[in-house]
Amino acid sequence: MERPRLFVVVPVLNEVGNVERLMGSLHQMARELSSDVAVQMILVDDGSTDDTAQKARSLAGELPLEVIVHPRNRGPGAAFGSAFASLAPRLQDADFVLTIEGDNTSRLELLKQMMVRMREGFDVVLASPYLYGGGIQNTTTFRVILSEVANGLLTKVIGLQGVVTMSSFFRLHRGGTILRLQALYGPAIIERAGFESMIEMLLKMVFLELAISEVAMRLYTALRVGKSKMRVGRTIAGYLTLWRDKDRWKKMANP
Repeated sequence: MERPRLFVVVPVLNEVGNVERLMGSLHQMARELSSDVAVQMILVDDGSTDDTAQKARSLAGELPLEVIVHPRNRGPGAAFGSAFASLAPRLQDADFVLTIEGDNTSRLELLKQMMVRMREGFDVVLASPYLYGGGIQNTTTFRVILSEVANGLLTKVIGLQGVVTMSSFFRLHRGGTILRLQALYGPAIIERAGFESMIEMLLKMVFLELAISEVAMRLYTALRVGKSKMRVGRTIAGYLTLWRDKDRWKKMANP
């Protein structure tokens, strides 16, 4: 029987310093999971001005790699949307879609645990530094407090209950989950271009009453070369505007 495919979706913007470690981690992951899934990578170069995409191609080796190029920077939501749209004609229910950061902050060794949750019947599994056993290392106290305050605001303003981590890229989805979202919200699924797109997608999954689980993750940023591309003020402002569209998205899921 043919193995299901695991599509790994990675948005990147000027990550040439992180690509070698990233590709090495993906090669190792593909070897460890080779008996269960066939790993394929979709890298979305979101307007990079360095050699990120070229270096990824040079390091792909036997790992199937598709590169989608945005001529200008459009934001992570637009990058994920392009990847989801490219998957629409070929994705199967039995496949999986993993979304990760391109800066080596996603702990890929957790994927086996996340796959166990899939076998337990969950539709989506999130990696969370806020669960017991998780944590955030090698970052400023200000950033940690700001992240926790933002999560609290989202719970209050948007009404997103029962999920501890809301904005992380590191998520594992069933192929059928992505197909259900596409059937309602279009091939790209996501409307928002910025980092708030992750909250948008999570809201849409909640409105579909999908089974969501989380696993604890130690977020360790020391392996990242360079700084985060997130602009804190702009991102929080984007979070707070989601309430304007959430009722419309909910009605689409429950007409």
